[in-house]
Order: sequence, then C-alpha cells, then structure tokens
Amino acid sequence: MKSHEIIKESCKKRGMKTVASEVGVSTSLLYKWSQSPDESGSGSKNPLDRIINLIHAANDPQMIEWICEQAGGYFVRNPESREEKNYEVMPATNEIVSQFSALLSEISEAAQDNAIADNESKRIRKVWNALKSFTEGFVTCCEKGDFQKMRESQ
Repeated sequence: MKSHEIIKESCKKRGMKTVASEVGVSTSLLYKWSQSPDESGSGSKNPLDRIINLIHAANDPQMIEWICEQAGGYFVRNPESREEKNYEVMPATNEIVSQFSALLSEISEAAQDNAIADNESKRIRKVWNALKSFTEGFVTCCEKGDFQKMRESQ
C-alpha cells in the first residue's frame, strides 16, 4: 500500500475533519496528503513520505524505533530471505526452540532473587529481539516458499 492510501484509509475511521483538526492542519491539506502526487498533480508529499526520507537519509534505526515506541510497540527489522539451498525446516525450527529456551533461561536466571535488575532486563531484551528476528525470518521463508522440501516430504 502506498503512503497516501494509508493516510486515506486511516483517516476514514475517524473522519478527515476530525483528524485534520487534531493534527492542526486544514482538511484540504489532509485530503491532498491522501491523494497520489502523480494522479493529476493535486496530491502533495505527505508526512509519511517525509518520515521515510528522513529515516533513509539518517540511516539510523533510532528514529523508527522511537516512532514504534510512541505507537506502543517495538521495531523488529525483517531479515533478508534465506534463499540458501541448505536452509531447511528442521534446523531452523530447532534454532527457534533453542532461542526460546535461551530466553526462558535468561528470565528464570534473572528472576531468582524475585527482582529484575536493569542489566538483566537488557539481556532479556537482547535475547527476545534475537528470537523475534529469527522467527520473522522463518515465517518469511515459509511465505516465500523457501521450504519447498517440507511440502515434498509430506
């Protein structure tokens, strides 16, 4: 989906006038942001495009991480698809289980004294992020059909 389409769809839920008022822009500007800049020349570069340009220009993940935190979430980068011929389902599945086990180990070790110290929470976060990233890679491989051997063996 393109940025102007996201703005259009998202603003429909609460209404263009309401969103424009809360953002502090005119309704006509919000409508311009929700139109393709190449349709009839009526659209304009919207804030989502500008944010992406800023993130790419800075080449620093802190900005996107901050935006995700403001939205109540956490940014996990999608790993590149593994299109290696030797990347098979069972070893990848075992790796996910192993990383999950490492996460549980970090949590139980940190909780032994009924408290989680700052350095312990940082270690837990690091292991959790590694697990999320690897699992996202696994799911992406499944979606792209990289695990064709799995279907053939069933």
